Amino acid sequence: MKFTKMQGCGNDYVYINGFVENIPTQEKPSLVRKLSDRHFGIGSDGVIFINPSDRADFEMEMYNADGSRSEMCGNGIRCVGKFVYDKGLTDKTEITVISGGQVKHLLLMVENGVVVKVRVNMGQPILEADKVPVITPGETAIDVPILVDGEGYRMTCVSMGNPHAVVFHDCVSKMDIEAVGPKFENHERFPNRTNTEFVEVLDRDTCFMRVWERGTGETLACGTGCCATAVACVLNDLTNTKLTVKVLGGELEIEWDRESNLVYMTGPAVTVFEGEMDEA
Repeated sequence: MKFTKMQGCGNDYVYINGFVENIPTQEKPSLVRKLSDRHFGIGSDGVIFINPSDRADFEMEMYNADGSRSEMCGNGIRCVGKFVYDKGLTDKTEITVISGGQVKHLLLMVENGVVVKVRVNMGQPILEADKVPVITPGETAIDVPILVDGEGYRMTCVSMGNPHAVVFHDCVSKMDIEAVGPKFENHERFPNRTNTEFVEVLDRDTCFMRVWERGTGETLACGTGCCATAVACVLNDLTNTKLTVKVLGGELEIEWDRESNLVYMTGPAVTVFEGEMDEA
């Protein structure tokens, strides 16, 4: 089985060409866990299968490192765009990719024949509590309290196709995310678990974010998390609608166009290496 290792801001995935490799769906979770293992496998935050689609140019079938399915990945979908263009699966620089039933529009930025950056229309942020989903007294969860392991926090919940709880903090770099992250992820107020972003606002145009990803743990970046962070910053009047979100693996440019209610994400996509495994 051939594979390609790719990363966007350090958020790394193993990519498998579903046009060529025919792997039964029931075998994918165990395969994903093996490939994602950083000691006995290739090592990644998860695995993404790039498949044919009758609703878009391509389908992104994404799995977290623990073998669970995920609806969307911002860094992952940028790398899908690079994969299909660099591999000659398309010659278009504007393509559509469906993931979790949602079609996203990608603009591929090409230099010397290869994609170096991708701008993604990530769609409308979802704020309705029952659609995020999050259990909260009101219709939305904007700057609401939550008690986690005996400590009080305030969170703003946004779905970008997958659930996010954004928590603002004064010193994110010193937080013990390995301890608090799992408590947020599996908190009873999140029926489908949640991704959690811990965010420090630096100025009206910049913030720093660390993320605990559902089913994976802390990662160096999360594209949908950066989008959710930008939306939460604006909703709480902490930043402008266009800002740079700094993460451990780099930075992403996020813009929330309030008039169209669309979120745009721009960032790098990098091929790390390619290989072939003898057996699954």
